[in-house]
Amino acid sequence: MTEATRIRAQSAGDKAQVRVLMNHDMETGLRKDAAGKLIPAWYIQQVDVTHNGKQVFSVECGTAVSKNPFLAFSVKGAKAGDKIGVAWRDNRGVTRTDEALVL
Repeated sequence: MTEATRIRAQSAGDKAQVRVLMNHDMETGLRKDAAGKLIPAWYIQQVDVTHNGKQVFSVECGTAVSKNPFLAFSVKGAKAGDKIGVAWRDNRGVTRTDEALVL
């Protein structure tokens, strides 16, 4: 099982500022290990963000994204007590879904 995605959402007027830190190694498939063998590609392909269960946006990622990707965005209409959900899927089929309340 992967580590939990860290989500911080704070209300600011009629929107919420959201910061997301996803724990993932994000290997490109181009790096070599100590023995000189290529490390297989392993990266997040898709990230979906929801507000109270309704999709806000979706992002497709590739090998150019760094280890432990960080996203920051605002969600219009979000207020304290609402739920922000983040779900991701990688190229090996591993998935993770986490939620946080807007504070």
